[in-house]
Amino acid sequence: MNMYFERKLAIPMEVKEMYPLSVKLSDIVQKRMLEVCDIIAGRSDKLLLIIGPCSADNEDSVMEYLQRLRELQEKVKDKIYIVPRLYTNKPRTTGEGYKGMLHQPDPNNKPDMFKGIVAIRKMHMRALEETGFSCADEMLYPENAKYLDDLMCYSAVGARSVENQQHRLTASGLETAVGMKNPTGGDLSVMLNAVFAAQQKHTFIYRGWEAHSQGNPYTHCILRGYRSKHGNALPNYHYEDLLLLNELYQEWGLKNPAVLIDTNHDNSNKNPFEQVRIIRDVMASMAWDSNIKKLVKGFMVESYLEDGAQKIGEGIYGKSITDPCLGWEKSERLVLDMADSL
Repeated sequence: MNMYFERKLAIPMEVKEMYPLSVKLSDIVQKRMLEVCDIIAGRSDKLLLIIGPCSADNEDSVMEYLQRLRELQEKVKDKIYIVPRLYTNKPRTTGEGYKGMLHQPDPNNKPDMFKGIVAIRKMHMRALEETGFSCADEMLYPENAKYLDDLMCYSAVGARSVENQQHRLTASGLETAVGMKNPTGGDLSVMLNAVFAAQQKHTFIYRGWEAHSQGNPYTHCILRGYRSKHGNALPNYHYEDLLLLNELYQEWGLKNPAVLIDTNHDNSNKNPFEQVRIIRDVMASMAWDSNIKKLVKGFMVESYLEDGAQKIGEGIYGKSITDPCLGWEKSERLVLDMADSL
């Protein structure tokens, strides 16, 4: 093979034994996971908000962000349920660039996968211990889900992964709600096929085992915009888009019809300041049409301490080193305004 194998990595069970979760913290995770599932299933009328940095690149600045988010959650807890984005592995379109803390615990140093596995588990644990937040992460590598599955309350499958069979089958065996993004080309049937597959039972190979999944009824859609054949960013959060998705849900007969609107990526053409307008637009559609209000369960927002983005090595505390984010003051105002309008 045209690769070399450096070392055998610890399996998830071994890492969990090194960094175990207490019964108390495990109960918090379970409670939060069920609350998210209640929102997706319509048993709770709170709005779900997945918000946080594009990539969780620095533990200290991420924790400061989460501490602020915890105070904000208390102000809006009757209307909005906040799940922080703690994205520790990042898909890269060309394979180049920072791939997240899993690969590089220190963005300025070379990759170290074992240190990365330990770093992301410790950061998710610290978030839980210090803020009471179990968080969301992206399932970039399905075989790695077991390293964090006892800590998270939400998982997302990205636009480049949604057609992959192993992502779909692994999602069918997770307890957390799983959001399936539409692919970069925008075909909604691809996303709906993924939701359908993940809601079914399957037998498949997982980490060298013959595994049997029970199906995940809380798998749902995420609209994140798409790219035209000419490479232009196009949105799919508008009124007509939501009506169409609602009709498709009914045609497909899927369990727990639900969608989250990803307000960044191709919906905003990666302009983080557009996220505020997009949420207002969607909430106006929800107010106008009861079917849309029932379908839309929440939003995804990329937000950090500072506006925008920086290059690796610039050293600006709390500023994204991947996609540009909405800074804290604007994010806080956005969440408070959302709560006021509900």
